[in-house]
Amino acid sequence: MIPQPVADTLVSAKSVSKAYPLPIQGHPWKREMTWAVRDFSLEIRRGEIVGLVGESGSGKTTVGRTLLRLGNLTRGSVSFRGSDISELTNAQLRPYRRHMQMIFQSPVVSLNPRMTVGRNVEEALLIHGIGKSRHDRQERVHALLQRVGLSTSYADRYPQQLSGGQCQRIGIARAIAVEPDFIVADEPVSALDVSIQAQVINLLLDVKDEFGLTMLFVSHDLGVVRHISDRIVVLYLGRIMEIADSDQLFSSPAHPYTKALIDAAPMPFPGSNRMKVLKGEIPSPVSPPTGCVFRTRCPIASAECASGAVASCVEIRVARSPA
Repeated sequence: MIPQPVADTLVSAKSVSKAYPLPIQGHPWKREMTWAVRDFSLEIRRGEIVGLVGESGSGKTTVGRTLLRLGNLTRGSVSFRGSDISELTNAQLRPYRRHMQMIFQSPVVSLNPRMTVGRNVEEALLIHGIGKSRHDRQERVHALLQRVGLSTSYADRYPQQLSGGQCQRIGIARAIAVEPDFIVADEPVSALDVSIQAQVINLLLDVKDEFGLTMLFVSHDLGVVRHISDRIVVLYLGRIMEIADSDQLFSSPAHPYTKALIDAAPMPFPGSNRMKVLKGEIPSPVSPPTGCVFRTRCPIASAECASGAVASCVEIRVARSPA
């Protein structure tokens, strides 16, 4: 089911699917298509933070990269500001790149180790032609460093001289340097110490309000997602299981997978009853289960789940999601 378009939509994904060719075991010269994401549809409104949760291997990063058109779609369409960007070439996408940015999971790896911190941030300004002179760009870099809680002296340091938390602040500074409308934050705090995570999350919320950003926040940490998100999308094996407002999803989850995720969280949420622990491992996307992809691990699965007659289970919250 494709959600109906809503007013003031910034990013729209309709039936987006992404597949990768992988060699067949025993026949390395042959390839089969492995679906990382299938039939993903979502409307992201201006100014909201949408959380994307699911186990490792569920396709969260692929969704984020696909919405930014960091690679081609296999099927479906992505629109930004009402324009279809699904088939645009890299050259045609250049005007959009300034308005669509990404904060990466590995803060140290995402920065060029041969460039100083200042040059890492300035590079985005150079690419998009922001700043009339080197002096103007340097002033902007210093202002950005101060905005993310670092002194201007960090501009002359190299990424390998900084902590993970400091590098992530640089990643945030680089993302907001070009004044984007939409940011995909891909597990931005998973590589950081718990004591630093809260600081980075609060920084993201501050810059979101200050710059009027719209954000897709990708994470497997339900507590962080609940704190930061307006709405939450639950993903399993590349498919949407449920979409709901943050408070509603945790107080009355509709899908068995959502309930299982909440019950399995290290710190129980209010209303969690630890009903059953998720059994088994997430299946391989090479050969997903027929019908409902969650049925092989679902504590309430029935015979009809294998037949594909699962609309009332999978789509109940999607149909309910407010416009």
